[in-house]
Amino acid sequence: MRRLFLGFSLIAITLAALMIPQRAVSVAAESNLPKPETFSEDGFVSLFDGKSLTGWHISAKTGHSRTSKNQSGGKWVIENGAIIGSQDVPGNGGIIITDQKFTDFEVALEMKNDFIPDSGLFLRSTEDGKCYQAMIDYHSGGNLMGIYGEGIGGKPHVRNFNFRNEVTDITVSDAPTKLPVAPKDWPQFWKHGEWNELRARIVGNPPTITTWIKGVKFMEFTDTEKRLPDAGGIALQVHGGGDYTKSYVRYRNIRVKDLSKK
Repeated sequence: MRRLFLGFSLIAITLAALMIPQRAVSVAAESNLPKPETFSEDGFVSLFDGKSLTGWHISAKTGHSRTSKNQSGGKWVIENGAIIGSQDVPGNGGIIITDQKFTDFEVALEMKNDFIPDSGLFLRSTEDGKCYQAMIDYHSGGNLMGIYGEGIGGKPHVRNFNFRNEVTDITVSDAPTKLPVAPKDWPQFWKHGEWNELRARIVGNPPTITTWIKGVKFMEFTDTEKRLPDAGGIALQVHGGGDYTKSYVRYRNIRVKDLSKK
């Protein structure tokens, strides 16, 4: 009986020893991820109550609503405390935009989009969707938190990575801000199917725009021209084209901090 006990003990010790390197590799992989910044919630105000679209309205004035001849701006509903957006008919998207206009501000939200539809976080947006866009092009060939001049000639357009065919696979792109997460570490950093936080700040005009993913700075860019008015709305987009009536964007915990107040 003692020999049997010793045999089991040796087996258990051997298995434990084999597991140690695997755990060490896992910890090492996690340690390669950049440390997120810590943000204070002081001064932030909720833009979405989780129950209604109070403080928001749908705009069908953008080019993404041409399929409906600018009669509708996509489909926007509330489900489980989140704003859910999709095309209302094949090819027809649009934006949902705040009633209030903002000048200098920081906006944060959580997203859990399908990996198909093209979306965006619009900064200082007009009713017809002219804005600085913090990109949420969550699809093959797309990008998160790059900066794009929506409706203003595509300038600026800066991004430091592109999605390949899978949400877990990215490639590096040249940009003013170096990609802070190595492509091999992206699957450990970004968790598809979970709520991930995005954040953007815009100050000045011409503006300096900074974006973060999960607390890690991904882009900082200062424009050289004044392309838009000093104030505009905050908007969320469902892109036009294709058929994304059954593909959805999801946003919650949307909040803003007014940086224009001294």
